Amino acid sequence: MNLQTLEEDVKALAEEGVRQARAADCAEAVERVRVALLGRKSALTSRMKELGALPAADKPRAGAILNAARKALEDAIAAREAELTAQAMGHALQTEIFDMTLPGRPMGQGRYHPIGMVLDELIEIFTGLGFAVEEGPEVETDAYNFQMLNFPDEHPARDMQDTFYVQNGARLLRTHTSPVQIHAMLRRAPPLSIIAPGRVFRCDSDVTHSPVFHQVEGFHVDRNVNFGHLKGTLELFVHRLYGPKTKIRLRPSFFPFTEPSAEVDVSCMFCGGAGCRVCKNSGWLEILGAGMIDPNVLKSVNLDPERWTGFAFGCGIERIAMLKYGIDDIRLLFENDPRFLERF
Repeated sequence: MNLQTLEEDVKALAEEGVRQARAADCAEAVERVRVALLGRKSALTSRMKELGALPAADKPRAGAILNAARKALEDAIAAREAELTAQAMGHALQTEIFDMTLPGRPMGQGRYHPIGMVLDELIEIFTGLGFAVEEGPEVETDAYNFQMLNFPDEHPARDMQDTFYVQNGARLLRTHTSPVQIHAMLRRAPPLSIIAPGRVFRCDSDVTHSPVFHQVEGFHVDRNVNFGHLKGTLELFVHRLYGPKTKIRLRPSFFPFTEPSAEVDVSCMFCGGAGCRVCKNSGWLEILGAGMIDPNVLKSVNLDPERWTGFAFGCGIERIAMLKYGIDDIRLLFENDPRFLERF
């Protein structure tokens, strides 16, 4: 087949196809026309397969002819579909009766999520103490997430089984909200009082751990800040969260970015400190970690640790919510089961 014959043949196919599309009287007929004209076994598809037999000089022109024919057929089919849809809508509007007096369908009432409730409460408590709220990126570099927070190169938190790395290890999903502390201190001069709520990510999943969870990091930097300021702040926070009768206990611990460091426990709100299944008969429940900001962290953000000191603390929102509302499986917080959310 030469180029002239192909052009005449394709032109006739297109004209007949457009006529068939315009004559289709229902959606099913339009679909049959589509398959017949544009399907794998259609005459147009067969002509496209014959392109390889043409001389190289004729192929660009032949391809343009075939593409123009396909475009004309597709436009005719789409136009007929639109016409039939409009006709059906007009018929429905003229013949169907809609009773405007019928009552509307009831909408289900939404519920606050316990994570959102606890987060709002924590923000209200700390902003009442003079803390500002800041957010930071969820995708971080090793420098902000580990290095500037005094994590040594061999620290196990850097391992693949603990951290989600992306871009071939060049970046990572933050494992805590503490990098916001670095961003804030690099951007603003002290004194600083900031809390940083947000999502964090770790390779961990069971009834008490989730690979995606929420934290609130808090820190205060000023002149002559000491451990007593940290304890007083946390004690006031616990009393407002769990009630004035709740006791607080600080146990020595270790975190790379604070020195000295402490785990913070509160008296069990389920048994009043007498001992029960929830607190494993100890009378205490761990809720957060805290400590004085390590001098190496202050140096990494160009602050002189001889002039400035500060404290930092961090807690998991899910942990607080589970203790506050008696939830025994963290996965319930992420399943969005209406029966569970109706409790709140």
